Amino acid sequence: MARAKQLMDSELLAMCDDITRHPEIGFKETRAVEQLTSYLKKHNFDVTIGVASLPTAFVARWKGNRGAPNLGVILEYDALRGTQGPFHGDQHSAQGPIGMAAAIAMAEYLERSHAPGSVVVFGTPGEEMMPPVAKTDMHKAGVFAGMDVIIRSHAVSSTNRPAPGFGTCCLNIDGVKYIFSGAPAHQMTPWAGRNALEAVIHLFNNIDTMRGTMRPEARVQGVITEGGSAPNVVPDRAVADFYIRYPDAVYLAQEREMVDNAARAAALATGTKVKIDNYGQDRDGISEAALNELGFAYMKRYSATNVTETYGKPQGFEETGSVSSDIPGLEIVSQTSTAANHTYEMETDALAEIGHHGFLVDAQAMTAVLFDFATHADYRAAVKHEFEGIKLLFGEYQDALKKVYTVPKVPDPR
Repeated sequence: MARAKQLMDSELLAMCDDITRHPEIGFKETRAVEQLTSYLKKHNFDVTIGVASLPTAFVARWKGNRGAPNLGVILEYDALRGTQGPFHGDQHSAQGPIGMAAAIAMAEYLERSHAPGSVVVFGTPGEEMMPPVAKTDMHKAGVFAGMDVIIRSHAVSSTNRPAPGFGTCCLNIDGVKYIFSGAPAHQMTPWAGRNALEAVIHLFNNIDTMRGTMRPEARVQGVITEGGSAPNVVPDRAVADFYIRYPDAVYLAQEREMVDNAARAAALATGTKVKIDNYGQDRDGISEAALNELGFAYMKRYSATNVTETYGKPQGFEETGSVSSDIPGLEIVSQTSTAANHTYEMETDALAEIGHHGFLVDAQAMTAVLFDFATHADYRAAVKHEFEGIKLLFGEYQDALKKVYTVPKVPDPR
């Protein structure tokens, strides 16, 4: 833990600041990736860039790796897309340096002690390109295979931990684009064309009409990303991008069908055609007390501020749920800002004392959890046992929900 602090104080807090001042949006984080991977190479890690066909994703393996336990560390580095340009309103600029401090400190400990164990660092791009597909694509490609535990950090305005169980930070999400195709015409003779923008407007109206028969926890939120180029030409192409959300994936399937049908109805009403592109999704992950409580205790030991003792809602350690529903893990979240996430104020705090203090707490707490996991076989067994138990309960819960969310039977008109 002292070594993690030394790395942060001597070099890595400065790297946090530099990445903050040079924000790059998801899948274009070339400068940040160069900084992070160069630093890992200097500290005895072999680096492979471009894993899972993602140019800014990478895997770095400590050259001294010697089998289990396999310790994984997730780094993030993408900025938010803002109206004034990219900005680090979620402080992902610090997640890379924090994770590297923990990974390098643990690798050096294993080297000194000749203890068994491996350290692998995962560079995961585009977390803010919601719903994020990078970790899901990496998981499907087997990038995380073999890990016994995975850990990462994230910016928050209060030090906390989730309750054990299953869930996600931002509800289960289907990311869907509705792409309408019409026919162009002069606006003086609009009957000669078919208006794709009108179809998108109908889609929004149809969704608003259906909200009354959706369960109250449903969220359907969209923007028009394309709507024509000139007011004197009937728009022959229009696109709406939606996040369709629900607390569980079972009812989400019904909600999604309703929205898809709203798009088909809009196309039918306007004489256009629609393509439905489900480009990404988030699903529930698993959180467990064995990891969360230990991480929370270490955050407090290393002087985390604004500590919230009550549990947050259960959620996996990474936002897609794909990794955290298959591999045990932990998200370290000590206070690094007084502002809410996705704000310019949080970016400002990344460069201030409150951010630097929180980043240092995160690095030390991450290292401490990894140290305990690596050096206590009984603790590893407890983590695995709890994870497998919650995963079994999650399957039973999904099956039970299918019996609850019945679809009303609508008779034929007479």
